[in-house]
Amino acid sequence: MTGYADDLALAHLLADAADAVSSARFRALDLRVESKPDLTPVSDADTAVERGIRALLAAHRPDDGLLGEEYGEQPPAGPDGRRWVVDPIDGTKNFVRGVPVWATLIALLEHDRPVLGLVSAPALGRRWWGALGAGAFAGTGPADGAPIRVSGVTALADASVCYSSLTGWEQSGRLDAMLQLMRDTWRSRAYGDFYGYMLLAEGALDVMVEPELSLWDVAALVPIVTEAGGRFTDLAGRPAPAGTDSADISAVASNGPLHDDILGRLGRPAER
Repeated sequence: MTGYADDLALAHLLADAADAVSSARFRALDLRVESKPDLTPVSDADTAVERGIRALLAAHRPDDGLLGEEYGEQPPAGPDGRRWVVDPIDGTKNFVRGVPVWATLIALLEHDRPVLGLVSAPALGRRWWGALGAGAFAGTGPADGAPIRVSGVTALADASVCYSSLTGWEQSGRLDAMLQLMRDTWRSRAYGDFYGYMLLAEGALDVMVEPELSLWDVAALVPIVTEAGGRFTDLAGRPAPAGTDSADISAVASNGPLHDDILGRLGRPAER
């Protein structure tokens, strides 16, 4: 692998450090959980993981910027436009309830374009990664990574569709369209967070959609899905992530052949 090989090796190092912290705190009896201003939970594991990643990046990539969910953007992207984006624990609600579907998300952006992504889910014993022009892989780590590829399903009637909670679709004005999509597909499930995108990249399902995300929720997912042969846009059909405001990012990820049909169904909110 060339191009981003050194950055990807560093991403695995960051994930190793993150996994050591998060795994030790998962289902810990003394886990501390607080509510952020937006009323979403944050645990001591979230903050500890991000602090550890920040320390390693400061040592290994001092000229790169960093945006993290818990501590914001510090430092900003440098003159070359490189910036790491980190979600220390994606799926905190799962984490604090003892559900093993959570992960650390690590992305590298160049001039706001995601060029590298890594998702590490230690409670599932699995990691996914991809970099621009280098393909997408999954395994327990880089030593046993195997290439992954999206499915070849071409008809919605044969497709397995994944989505976030229906509450978000209702708030977006697209609930009726989402329910009709669920009726018209072979199977629909709400796996949530990073996991639906990774199952898509592996070919285990065919579509994953979410109406509202933050940059740290989605940046690491884009290179993995697209390098696995999939397509990733927002609901307007723009390359994702098409914005950096927490209320300005949506996601439509698919195996490719189904994408335009999904956009046609979900792209516009219903008139009120």
